[in-house]
Amino acid sequence: MIGRTLGAYFMRRYLIITFWFFVGIFGLIFIINFTEISRRVGDLPGYSLWWGISFAGMQTPIIMQQSVPFIALVSGIATLISLNRKYELVVARAAGISAWQFLLPICAGAMIFGLAALFVLNPVASYGFQRTQFLEADIRGGTGTPTAGPDAPWIKQRVDDTETFIGAAGVLDEGLQLVNATFIVVGADTGAIERYDSERAYLDDGAWRLENGRRTMSGIPPMPFETHAIPTNLTPEFVLERLASPETIPIFELPRKIAAARSFGLQANSFSMHLHALLATPALLVAMTLIAATVSMRFARMGQSSTMILGGVLAGFLLYVVTVLVKAFGSAGLVPPVVAAWLPVIVAGFFGVTFLLYREDG
Repeated sequence: MIGRTLGAYFMRRYLIITFWFFVGIFGLIFIINFTEISRRVGDLPGYSLWWGISFAGMQTPIIMQQSVPFIALVSGIATLISLNRKYELVVARAAGISAWQFLLPICAGAMIFGLAALFVLNPVASYGFQRTQFLEADIRGGTGTPTAGPDAPWIKQRVDDTETFIGAAGVLDEGLQLVNATFIVVGADTGAIERYDSERAYLDDGAWRLENGRRTMSGIPPMPFETHAIPTNLTPEFVLERLASPETIPIFELPRKIAAARSFGLQANSFSMHLHALLATPALLVAMTLIAATVSMRFARMGQSSTMILGGVLAGFLLYVVTVLVKAFGSAGLVPPVVAAWLPVIVAGFFGVTFLLYREDG
């Protein structure tokens, strides 16, 4: 049985390598993001160096969430290769410690990394992404991010004989506020009556309150307005479920949002899928670590085979692609979210365990 000191040493080595990989990738993403932001909004009057740094810093964590599985995979490979090069795994094997015993603390380190990503990185990323929507709307002054593009989400409300199509660049304050919102009012003859473009739209009791926008009607030049009210029968839960990205909601609030949406008859598949995908993150990182062990744990005198390492990286990438693909099915309601989130992780875990059993135990 592996001792507590040796197990803690292996775990510490894994966590230190993971930390430095995380910091390095964070810095790389920050630099790329800052450069892109400067290119996109650098010519606007309110832009400054500190604004760009703040914006990039708050937007980087939500991008980092996507790289967490790859960090776990590369960290697992690097840790085991490092231990092999220093003959530490060779000595451990000679002392009668099996591969499963010295893999246990490394998998425990991956679990800790996953829990940190779940309960620390996710809330920070969600808060930062919401703040960036505020900042970008403020600096653009309502003239930037278009809401009528082909990828923009829209919802429809019907009040009396008119229908209103609503789109927004961002949803804030738990569905009570829209950023850079567009309202297109359609009459009973299915013809567009008027269009409203507003910097901010607030969902009050029974009405949308639009501020700092312009009203456009056929044959009439656009007319600016400071405030305007449009009747509505929508609820914040409906707006949030239809327009907001699940990534903008912290994990602590997701169960309550899902329950509230379902109480109004909404399926909330995308939010449920995102919740289960987050809960499966620690197990996914353990599966990535097992995949890393299949290509980097065996000792080689001349160093590890680059072909084997590349195969491990490709296997991890394939697992990530399958996870994203099945997640899309779960968000669309084609597959139950629980199955879509956990099935790829379980299959990958069994694959890693089976391969290691074959390599280590015959």
